[in-house]
Amino acid sequence: MAEPTVEEVGASMMSRDVTAQWLGIALDEVRAGYARMHMTVKPEMANGHGICHGGLIFTLADTTFAYACNSYNQVALASSCMIDFLAPGQVGDVLGAEAVEQALRGRQGVYDVRITNQQGELIALFRGKSTQIRGSVVPAGPAPA
Repeated sequence: MAEPTVEEVGASMMSRDVTAQWLGIALDEVRAGYARMHMTVKPEMANGHGICHGGLIFTLADTTFAYACNSYNQVALASSCMIDFLAPGQVGDVLGAEAVEQALRGRQGVYDVRITNQQGELIALFRGKSTQIRGSVVPAGPAPA
């Protein structure tokens, strides 16, 4: 049985991730323990202050974290996460998220995500902790002939 590549795992997740698709979150890169995604802040994403709703910045970070911690093709779910908002996202901004694995011990992982705007200004810092559970994101296929 051939194991799927990291890219196949990311593409499989994206094909079923209706929330990411709905928000326009795009997967730019995925490697083992790493993911990079982006999202354009649309007018309907603004809160009552006219800036990007913090929950949507959190969603971008959480989504990127999910792709990084599932990159090993072992189903992983968030066990906890937190975010620090440092600057507002503006309507029209392209927010980028980069998730980097900090530790993976047994079934537990820790990932940091940096959210920046198109000028590279830091918008938020997110830390997520994951737990691997039973199952694979993409079932292994038959071995190549």
